[in-house]
Amino acid sequence: MKKKLTFGLIIVVLLLAAIYFLFPEPLFNLAQKAQRSSSGLVKKVVQVDDHQIAYLEGGKGETILLVHGFTANKDVWTGFSKNLTTDYHVLIPDLPGFGESSRLSKENYNIENQVKRLDRFSEVMNVNKFHLAGNSMGGTIAAIYSAKYPQKIVTLALLDTSGLTSAKKSEYELQMEKGTSPLLIRSDDDFEKVLTWIFFKTPYIPGPFMKVMSAQAISQREFNEKIGNDIRTEHLSLETSLPLIQAPVLIIWGDADKIRDVSGVSILEKNLKTYKTVIMKDTGHAPMIEKPEETNKSYMNFLKNEI
Repeated sequence: MKKKLTFGLIIVVLLLAAIYFLFPEPLFNLAQKAQRSSSGLVKKVVQVDDHQIAYLEGGKGETILLVHGFTANKDVWTGFSKNLTTDYHVLIPDLPGFGESSRLSKENYNIENQVKRLDRFSEVMNVNKFHLAGNSMGGTIAAIYSAKYPQKIVTLALLDTSGLTSAKKSEYELQMEKGTSPLLIRSDDDFEKVLTWIFFKTPYIPGPFMKVMSAQAISQREFNEKIGNDIRTEHLSLETSLPLIQAPVLIIWGDADKIRDVSGVSILEKNLKTYKTVIMKDTGHAPMIEKPEETNKSYMNFLKNEI
């Protein structure tokens, strides 16, 4: 009997291993769903004008709306959100053109249009006043939104934000000037390399899951390139919007950011009315992924002190 049980257990383990290595996508989706659940988040979908927007939602209380960056999606915020949903109502959309939201080839996805779409999302979700936070391109969108709709924003958090034209050029921007974009993925090797651009120390990702994420990035490359072109032809400078922001601002920046140089911090400080700055040591472009607990702690402290 014992030998039969042992043999049966070996078979189960081998089957699970086969699924993990041969069919990693279903397991990846389960792991993603589990991480969302552990943070009190559930995926939902809503129609906003011409776009179907996928989003994560959880918790009750004052609303916090989180905005991801270029080539990213809503799940970059799941680890960071773990403690937020205990006290707040959290909304995390896939911006139109990204993640599981719709991509419409005839639409323009520059910053100005994404700000308008974000406002329409908040209207459809019946959220009239909220805390707003954004990373990278999401920071640009969040900052311009806060300048345009100051009456709606309680607090603003900017994490390694883009759009600051007077900042020192980063390694990424210097590469862009040479005609290459490290964030546009064409192969598994490209995906592994981009992680070294985004993080100071890359979080552990199982090999099979890495292939799933790489395949997703490759499939989205062409549309991401279109969005990048939409943004570049806009010739936007965030500096002009910063003085219009009325809400208190939390600035979070990784000191080892290769995508947006840390010199952006002093530009934000120079142009904002009320702010608090947190420089995170040995941290790259996405602190909410690389150090979710530390980033969450800084954000929660900011909220408690500003409300």
